[in-house]
Parts: sequence; C-alpha cells; structure tokens
Amino acid sequence: MQHKSTSLTSIALQRFKKIKTGVLSFWYILLCGFVAVFCYLIAPDNTSNANQMHLEIHSKPPGFKVQILNIPNIQKEQSFIDFILNGDNSLSTEIPITDYTIAKEEITVQLYSENINLRQTKTFKNTVFKGNISDYIQTKTFYLGTDRYGRDLLSRVLIGTRISFFIGFIAVFISLVIGISIGAIAGYYGGKTDTFIMWLINITWSIPTLLLVIAITLALGKGYWQVFIAVGLTMWVEVARVVRGQILSTKQQQYVEAAKVLGFSDLRIIFKHILPNIMAPIIVISAANFAAAILIESGLSFLGIGAQPPTPSWGSMIKDHYSYIIVGKAYLAVIPGLAIMSLVLAFMLIGNALRDSLDVRN
Repeated sequence: MQHKSTSLTSIALQRFKKIKTGVLSFWYILLCGFVAVFCYLIAPDNTSNANQMHLEIHSKPPGFKVQILNIPNIQKEQSFIDFILNGDNSLSTEIPITDYTIAKEEITVQLYSENINLRQTKTFKNTVFKGNISDYIQTKTFYLGTDRYGRDLLSRVLIGTRISFFIGFIAVFISLVIGISIGAIAGYYGGKTDTFIMWLINITWSIPTLLLVIAITLALGKGYWQVFIAVGLTMWVEVARVVRGQILSTKQQQYVEAAKVLGFSDLRIIFKHILPNIMAPIIVISAANFAAAILIESGLSFLGIGAQPPTPSWGSMIKDHYSYIIVGKAYLAVIPGLAIMSLVLAFMLIGNALRDSLDVRN
C-alpha cells in the first residue's frame, strides 16, 4: 500500500503541479536557460557575439535567403569550452552573391546588390580554397531577417538570452547574500542595530532604482559584468525587509527559545533553525527580482550604459532599431521586445504560482 508524503515540500510541489501557468513558465525558463548556456551551438551564426556583418543585405525581412561565399582565413585552435563561452573565433569571411562561375584556376562571383545595375564581379584564386570550391558556397536563410548591419537577427536574439538570463541569476544571488545577512541581523538582534539597518534600508529605498543602478554602473565602468553587480547591489533592500519582518515574527517561537536554552550560537539559530522556516517568501521575492533584473538590464542597454557593442543584448537591439518602426520594419524592434516580455512574464507567473503553492493558509 502506497502512502502519500505529507511533508510541506511535497504538498507544495503537488499544489504547484496543478497550476498550469506556473508549470509552463517553469519549462519555458528551463528552455531559456538551455539556450543561454548552449547558444553558440544553436545559433546559425556561431561567430563571437554573432557579429558576422553583411552590409549588402541589411534590414531584410524574416525568411530572406541569399547565396553566401565563405572565404576561409587562418584557423585558430579552439577548445570546446572556449567555443561554448565565446563562439567561433575563426576569421573566415562571408560574402553575399547572386551568381558565380568556376574556372580551373579561379572563381568569379557576382556580388549581391538590390540594384541589378550596380552589381559588381570579383575573382578569387582557387588557391584560397581547399578542396571543392562549390563546398564553400551555400544558400543561407535568415529566419528572423537581418538587422541594420546585416547580422542574423535570430542568432543575435539567441545569444542575447545569455545576458538577460544570467543577469537574473547573478543579481538575485548578490541580493540574497546581502539582503538575507542584513535582514537577519536586523530582525534577530533588534534595538539600535535594527534602527540603524532600517535607516540604511530607507535611505536606499528612497533612491530610484534605475538612477542608483546608473550611478553604480558609471562608477564601475560600462560592461555587462558591471551591470550584473550594479543591479544586484540595488535589489537587496526588498530581500532584507522581507527577511527582517519574517524573523521578527519567528524569533518568538518555542523552537527558537529551545535552541537558545541549549546554548546554540546566534549564527546557528539564524541559519539552521529560522531561515529554513521562512524560505517561502524569500523564494517568491527572488522570482520577482529575476524579472526586475531583466527589465533593468534591458533599460540600461537601451540607454547605452549596459552591455556594450558588439555584445548582443535585447535592450540594445531595441535601441538600434526602434526608429525602424515608422519605416515598415517594426519586427527589428518587436522581436527582441517580445523576447523580453515573454521571459519577464514567465518569471512573474512562476512567482505567483510559488506564492500560491507555498501559502500555508491554503
């Protein structure tokens, strides 16, 4: 005879499985995490930052196809780990063409141009290629079109997932380390310690988050690592307030008094006895902070002080192409905008699902 587990964790898990929006959001976030880690294996353009430019075919619509001549250059040795982290570092050059003719000692190609009268021809010696020349010519499909520099938009969106996804993890991790520590000290010891920490929290709370992030980013320098740290340093306030409030109501419980009587240290009581019992609201606020971190990073990149070119970021992609909305090419800004919206929505939905499943009153 099978017995159902009655532990709080199993009950919460059973409740969570019944919330379809939370389950779907969970799988979507896992998919985004997989894409963020292995984006260079998935992206059609696996060069570093998907920065292979084709100015001749800029701003093309989704589904655009063109013949590409790949001219090999010096090949550098590269490990698999380096490829996963940084993409292909080969120096090969891609040239869009409309036609080609292969002779014994050379290949003549007609360069791509929208104006037929302006199409030029160019000749390459066969010694540039190794093996069959036709193997270096392929028809390439840009499934989401190309951006203003002729780069594959799909590849840029996929690699941009890494920035938006990892900023959530790093920022939330920093905010949890700082917020839990400060909130636990304030709630457990109280008195002047609590008064000082609450004064510090209120001062930080009174400063607009975006302005504080901009100030920290300018102090640390431009770049996505600096943005990760800056966002994390501004999100600890919410965590600290929640932890403080939970500990204030929990430290009067009998199991805490029993731990004090047994002579346990304050650190052991806080981290071994109190915190495990107040993790539910911390988990919920962490999910909300994930979404907030993604929005803040996108806003900073849109303002030009986030991830710097050519690093792909959804916010910077919107910045580069928002003016194209009025010229009939709105997809250049809408596609990264939809990516931001979907990931933020997934984190908000999973946060709501966790709140409902972890609520002891249910």
